Amino acid sequence: MGRSSAAKEPTYGQLLNDLSSLIKEGRKFAVRQVNTALVGTYWLMGGRIVEYEQKGKRRAEYGDELLVKLSIDLAKQFGEGFRRANLNLMRQFYLTYPVRGIIQTVSGQFENLPHRFIPSLKDMFASVTKRLSLSWSHYCLLMRLKESPKREFYENESMRGSWSVRQLDRQIQSMLYERTALSRRKQFLLAKAHEHPIIVRPEDEIKDPYVLEFLSLKDEYSESDLEDALIRHLENFLLELGLGFTFVARQKRFMVGGNHYRIDLLLYHRILKSLVIADIKLNEFTHADAGQMNFYLNWAKDHAKLSDENDPIGIILCSGKNKAYVKYALGGMENKIFVPEYRLKLPKAEELEREIERERKRFLEHQAVVEKKEPA
Repeated sequence: MGRSSAAKEPTYGQLLNDLSSLIKEGRKFAVRQVNTALVGTYWLMGGRIVEYEQKGKRRAEYGDELLVKLSIDLAKQFGEGFRRANLNLMRQFYLTYPVRGIIQTVSGQFENLPHRFIPSLKDMFASVTKRLSLSWSHYCLLMRLKESPKREFYENESMRGSWSVRQLDRQIQSMLYERTALSRRKQFLLAKAHEHPIIVRPEDEIKDPYVLEFLSLKDEYSESDLEDALIRHLENFLLELGLGFTFVARQKRFMVGGNHYRIDLLLYHRILKSLVIADIKLNEFTHADAGQMNFYLNWAKDHAKLSDENDPIGIILCSGKNKAYVKYALGGMENKIFVPEYRLKLPKAEELEREIERERKRFLEHQAVVEKKEPA
């Protein structure tokens, strides 16, 4: 009896596996809950804006002005996630997804706010998110599809296959909807589309910029300590040079094709009248780094540059194990234009390389001291 009982006792390995499984499931549950709250909140906000606009002709006529005013007031309280562009997306979300079965109920509850709205928020979330079960990033991608059947197709396949945003974007770009409609082997094509799923870790999902904005958390979690130190030092160094640099943004985020990108440091040069993009890499320089910078420059030229400004300038700073490397870039402009017009008004590459190496050495020495002080 004793031996049989002892044999059934769980081992430490089993206990560790059980606890690991609980943590993983708990994290997944937490991410799902956050995404549920985000999607529900944004749909309801979009509905509230539409309801407000429809209550008066003047409000409907000046809808964009309303969004601008709301964005200013909401951003002061709740951060960057409530700028005009995102509020417009929420409005579009409500109009694009008039969820059957809950519109009348929700619309009725929008009246006489806040007395009837707040107490019933939990029930309204449940009603909305029962139908809208994807993440906000998914819906931002889906809303670009103007045709309802196409949008519903990708939405259903995303839910069926638990597609990540990257998978959804890939299938849209590969024209899965059109290929399936024309194919005689529809089930075969769909089965292929669901092969090799991309496993997204909960810790990566929670770093989604939309989630971080919703929770009012800083979008800096992907930075390494060394990279962060180098960016901060570079920012201070350039601003103190007295060559006309002014600060614009750190970790400037923008979106292209449903994908998020971040510029490490964005400055403006008053003398050259040009934006300056600085990108730091903790590795040796590769051609991919130059390609990425060219992409950043083209985006800035189309979306960030003002009409009276010159084209943006890029600075690629690589800090590999052997040495630092600095390269200036001007997108599609000829390098011969760069030399006479800009070279004298920008710090020399060698000067920046020395600063990168100096800060890298200082940081590593500091880390070594900290590690020695930590208890074993």
